[in-house]
Amino acid sequence: MSEVLRLKTSNCKNCYRCIRHCPVKSIRFSGDQAHIISDKCILCGQCFVECPQNAKQIADGTEAVKLLLSGGGTVAASVAPSFAAYFAGTGFSALEEALKSLGFTFAEETAVGATIVKREYERQMAEHSSDVIITSCCHSVNLLIRKYYPELIPYLSPVVSPMIAHSIDIKRRYPGAKTVFIGPCVSKKDEAENSPVDAVLTFEELSRMFSERGISPVREIDTNEKSRARLFPTVGGILKTMDIPADSGYTCVTVDGTENCRKALDDIAAGNIKNCFIEMSACSGSCIGGPIMEKYKSAPIRHYQSVTAYAGKEDFEVGEQKPEAFAKVHTSLKTSDRMPTEEEIKEILQKLGKTKPEDELNCGTCGYNTCREKAIAVCQGKASLSMCLPYLMEKTQNFSENILNNSPNGIVAVNENYEVQEINNAAMKMLRVSNRRDVLGEQVVRILNPWPFMDVLMNGKTVKDQRDYYAEFDKYLELSIAHDKTSRLLIAIIHDVTEEEQQRRKKEEIGHKTVEIADAVVEKQMRIVQEIASLLGETTAETKIALTKLKESIENEDEH
Repeated sequence: MSEVLRLKTSNCKNCYRCIRHCPVKSIRFSGDQAHIISDKCILCGQCFVECPQNAKQIADGTEAVKLLLSGGGTVAASVAPSFAAYFAGTGFSALEEALKSLGFTFAEETAVGATIVKREYERQMAEHSSDVIITSCCHSVNLLIRKYYPELIPYLSPVVSPMIAHSIDIKRRYPGAKTVFIGPCVSKKDEAENSPVDAVLTFEELSRMFSERGISPVREIDTNEKSRARLFPTVGGILKTMDIPADSGYTCVTVDGTENCRKALDDIAAGNIKNCFIEMSACSGSCIGGPIMEKYKSAPIRHYQSVTAYAGKEDFEVGEQKPEAFAKVHTSLKTSDRMPTEEEIKEILQKLGKTKPEDELNCGTCGYNTCREKAIAVCQGKASLSMCLPYLMEKTQNFSENILNNSPNGIVAVNENYEVQEINNAAMKMLRVSNRRDVLGEQVVRILNPWPFMDVLMNGKTVKDQRDYYAEFDKYLELSIAHDKTSRLLIAIIHDVTEEEQQRRKKEEIGHKTVEIADAVVEKQMRIVQEIASLLGETTAETKIALTKLKESIENEDEH
């Protein structure tokens, strides 16, 4: 299968919406990105329609078509009958003129090919070729059967789709011509591979080409009674174009939407359906509800009215055709994933916190219908544990609670109305709160001075390491407050600095006492010094007198 649908990695935001809407869960999550599993995909286009970030991209066919148009040969446009809905108010003649302005040699309605196909269906019913006949117009239905219900391939009508039938017919009439199919379908781009169809454009791509060239199809309706097959893109439209005798032996029913198709196929596989001709379409509302229509111009009732009002009462003239020219052999495309053992499934469920049946919420948030389906996808490498929202929320909550409750710091969260939203164990102990429920939702004034909170909110300031004595708790607390504008919460972090403050005050007291003692010692030392000095002064005077007398006595003796 060619890469018709692609992932734009940068846009994927891990919302799981695509897997929720994928009818066959053909999406694998890796690196938080949603990758399409090509060999499982039926190209219904629902992921493209539903992605809110436009992360799914359809392979662009405009460059290939421009190359064909520049080649100089005959290039024919095969336009799906749902054009009457997409280009509302524009008849086919006006649309053909616009296409010729782009460079197409001519244009025809794919409904011509639809007429050939519906006649083959009539022939198969007349020959009662199979107990159950499923129409083969919808490529997504064909892929669904070939990939997921290969045992039902014998019931799939062995006829090509109207797109291919028309291309075969054009090339028979215009040898060497190139054909470009234009319609509302994503899967036709894949079906065209290895077929007579040379290129495929969606209506949206055609509109872009018109816009680039400044071409606006004239809003003008023409009439053609021989155009009954224009009903093909509506629910029940194939059956409305068929001439079915009352005694055909078949019950003719219409099934649209992939989920309904799967239910019908399950019933057929179970052997519950007999003698039934089933018109089956993967899109709800059939082709006028195709992904391009649904994505860009969703108006199912108005589109139905536009198509049915434009359809005629008779068949297109297609002449006699050889059935073998339009035969199709459908082959199995089934691929099998390894089915995990019951033990492996239980192990994944336990990792998700689902240890008993009542834990399996089956909420579908991850995109899978049941927790068991999700566990199987995890085992097969298609999904990750983190896709489970209840598991992720519980894990995040437990992580947050562990941080809050194991933090030595007190943490109090207050909303912008100054109501307590959260308080951890440390803060409860500091503020003497016995039960969390006693303060949650209450005004912060019950436990803390509200003025710092008001200052932060009103003046845009941040309180940092504000230390105060709280007499009611007999504690010294250091408060830091920040305003988280995203969550609109005021977050207060509280440190109990009572012991630190007591140590600081004790040191201050010791310091003061040391200074007092030092002053007393100095004073005493000064007195001692003074006393010593006084004593020294008296002794010196007495010694001086004695020495003087001694000197005088010696001098007197020398004279004698």
